[in-house]
Amino acid sequence: MNYGLRHGTVLKLTSASSSSSSSAFTDGTEYIRVVSTIACHIHVAVSPTAAQTTSYLPAAEIETIILGAGCFWCVEAVYERIDGVIDVEAAYANGHTDNPSYNEVCGGRTGYAEVAKVTFDTQKVKLSEILDIFWRAHNPTTLNRQGADVGTQYRSGIYYISNEQKKIADASIANAQKAFDKKIVTEIEPLQKYTVAENYHQNYYNNNKNAPYCSFVITPKLKKLNLIK
Repeated sequence: MNYGLRHGTVLKLTSASSSSSSSAFTDGTEYIRVVSTIACHIHVAVSPTAAQTTSYLPAAEIETIILGAGCFWCVEAVYERIDGVIDVEAAYANGHTDNPSYNEVCGGRTGYAEVAKVTFDTQKVKLSEILDIFWRAHNPTTLNRQGADVGTQYRSGIYYISNEQKKIADASIANAQKAFDKKIVTEIEPLQKYTVAENYHQNYYNNNKNAPYCSFVITPKLKKLNLIK
């Protein structure tokens, strides 16, 4: 069970008995997102004596896909705002070295792509819908480039973890091609090596909205996709 604050702390609670309790949330908590891998009842109370609320939470059907669409800050910011997405993690995928750093990946010698691992509840959003957003969130016809970001680390890619995901990705790219005059160059490959990016890359846009790249690249993208006003 995950008790998560999208813009801050994530608390994970594993239940080995009929009931378990999380630690208390802080005064600054704005909202709580709860995801459970089993059907359960959620009991919420405000300390010490306030009214209590109980609700039933069905088990989520969780799936993960790895997507490369240019700078992972952009991809992360997009999918964090999609209903049904549980978590987004900035990472590096499908290179040929072990435990690459950001500087090494940017050097272009590791073979890694900047990616986002998108974890979602299939009861709320399907993989085909996740990929529909993918095609609209970047230009899949430019090889190793998104805007001013140039290099193999910025290549467009869908990295699947099951044969079913590959089938869906193949069908999605065929359908997406109809919307582009130029040939889509997105690679569809099985996920190979995978390394989580450094902590400062995680939740980057939400933590750095006034940074130049966020202001001039990510914010306009989110507005174009109608994800923010």
